[in-house]
Formats: sequence, structure tokens, C-alpha cells
Amino acid sequence: MDLLNTLVDKGLRRELPTRDEALAVLATSDDELLDVVAAAGKVRRQWFGRRVKLNYLVNLKSGLCPEDCSYCSQRLGSEAGILKYTWLKPDEATKAAAAGVAGGAKRVCLVASGRGPTDRDVDRVSQTIEAIKEQHEDVEVCACLGLLSQGQADRLRSAGADAYNHNLNTSEGTYGQITTTHTYADRVDTVQQAQAAGLSACSGLIAGMGESDADLVDVVFSLRDLDPDSVPVNFLIPIEGTPLAKEWHLTPQRCLRILAMVRFVCPDVEVRLAGGREVHLRSMQPLALNLVNSIFLGDYLTTEGQSGQSDLDMIADAGFEVEGADTTTLPEHRAPAGSGCGSHEGGCAPCGDTPEAAPETSEVLAARTDLVTVRRRGTGTDLAPNA
Repeated sequence: MDLLNTLVDKGLRRELPTRDEALAVLATSDDELLDVVAAAGKVRRQWFGRRVKLNYLVNLKSGLCPEDCSYCSQRLGSEAGILKYTWLKPDEATKAAAAGVAGGAKRVCLVASGRGPTDRDVDRVSQTIEAIKEQHEDVEVCACLGLLSQGQADRLRSAGADAYNHNLNTSEGTYGQITTTHTYADRVDTVQQAQAAGLSACSGLIAGMGESDADLVDVVFSLRDLDPDSVPVNFLIPIEGTPLAKEWHLTPQRCLRILAMVRFVCPDVEVRLAGGREVHLRSMQPLALNLVNSIFLGDYLTTEGQSGQSDLDMIADAGFEVEGADTTTLPEHRAPAGSGCGSHEGGCAPCGDTPEAAPETSEVLAARTDLVTVRRRGTGTDLAPNA
């Protein structure tokens, strides 16, 4: 297929596809799916070999968020039966992080619900970061605390944080339909604050919220413009008690096409398969390892993932290997965080004109609520974590 040959050539040169080309990936048929995976896999292997980076989530504070993000079980007015607890103490968070590190995680992601941290919250998280680093000197620590105020990113960096996560989630044009308590521009500003402080930026998306193909391409191109080092791709987990609980639009094939499109647009960036993979990819998860070079180990913030050992077995069975702590994730040509776009050498291809959107189905798939399990173990409970 000429399209795939073109995309592979561009990916190996770190050249941006056109919008037409990105949309065409999403429009490929199921008969072409393995060809699409194989093509994107060439780009993935060029920059990341067969390594898979493991990341581990620690939910520092669960529930009771004042924001109204429609996809989130911790949102204002959520009726989801999730765990709710206030801030973990540094020793509790460090113990939780140790479970992930023991399971092979190279990065620990410290997440807290809320609009954004107060200065006291930043002090609290800084103490946790320092405690984790004291026990695990080589582990990467990523903070995800919501919208940042001036100077907070610098303080997190000084405490030892390596990265900051704040996802764009969806396109600018549809953001107001998902969240009304803050803006898309607020999110962009927080990512840029993190980069300016020298933190490695982690910013991604959520697919499956009823968005169009054009919306998906828009948000991925926006992410490419922001130039984060890591792009997590989440697939909506429709949790009962949230506004999007009935949004069951994704198939395993659709998920793989989305991941391939992201890889072609962001060829040399850490693309992370994040929340929802067990729910939507199901038995086709191993195929996704040909497209992504990073996953979360074990459970998520408020829902359970497959067992940590199953993750490790999947990686080995698919012929991949867990990335070690002594290995640099990103290719050498990637510029240090916060120094602006250094991955394209100023040679990004023009985006081209916006094409007509491909015909899209409005069919709602049968809800697989049996696949969604609310987290009842790990942080906030007396049960051992899944790692």
C-alpha cells in the first residue's frame, strides 16, 4: 500500500505526515489492519527496538474532585462506587511505589485528584518524591496534580521530579463538550510550564468519548506541536455513574488503528498504552506492543488492570523485553525537556489542507460492563497492590 510505504519512510525520517495521511490510517479496513500494524511497527522498532517501558500509578488522593470532566469517575457529582480517600502520607506512597518498582516499573506516576495543587500540596508531594528517590535512586518520578500555578513546576523539579503529566485528552474544538470547569488552553499552559521548568512533559489523549476521526487527528497534531517526550493513549473506560458510562464505541481494531496513527505522527516519542487496554483491546493487547513502547503495569487510578505478572508474560510471549533502569528511553536526538522542539530539526512537513471527514458510524456497541472492575486493592485499602 503506497500510503503505508510513505508513512514508514516519513516515520524513519521523523517527518510529520499530512492530515490526509493520518485520517487515512484511521479509515483503513480490517482487512488491511495487520499491514498497518506491521508498517507502524517498523517505525516503533527503528527508534525503540523491542523494549517496553513499564510505568506504575500511585493514586495519592482519590475522588472528591471539583472539576466536571465527563470521563472521570472522580469528577464532581460522580456516582461511581470508587475508593475515596485523602492524601497518602509519604511513607504510604513510598510503600505503594516500591511494589511497582519490584514488579519492574521504571517510572512511578504520582497522581492526585483535584483542579490543581495548593502550595501545601506541592510541599506534600515534594516530600513524597524525596522519600521515593531516597529508596529508589534510579526510578523516574512523574507527578500528575492537575493545573499548575506559577513556580510550582520548578518546586517539583527541585524536589527530584523527572516529569509532569497533564493530558490534552481531546481536540480543542470539542473540549468544551467534555469539561466546562477549565479550558483546553489551561491544559496547554500547564504542559508548557512543566517544560519551562525542565521537567519531561507527558501529555496524551483519551479515545472513545464519541469524538470524530478529525478530532483524534487534531489532538495528536496538537500534541506533536507541544512536543512532549511521552504521549499516553487512553481508551475510555465507561464507568457506571459517570456521564460517559454508555459510550461503548471502540473495537480492538479501532484501537490498533488509533495507536498506529499516533505512532506515525509521533514516531520518536514514548507512546504509552494507558487506561482501557484490557477493556477494549482484550486478547489483541499483544499486537499493540508493535505500536507502543510503554505501558502501565497493573492497576489504574480507580479501576483494576490485569495482573502485573500477566503484563510481564504478555511482553515476553510477544517477543519484547522490559526496558531496564540503565537504558535511556528516548532516542539520542531528542532534545532535553524544556528546550523546545528538537526532535524534527526544523524540518516538519506541512500539514496540508483539512480533508473531508470519512463517513463514521454512530452505532453504539453492546456495553461490556463485565470488563470494568472498580479498584478495591492497593493504595487506600488494606489489600496488597497489583504489581
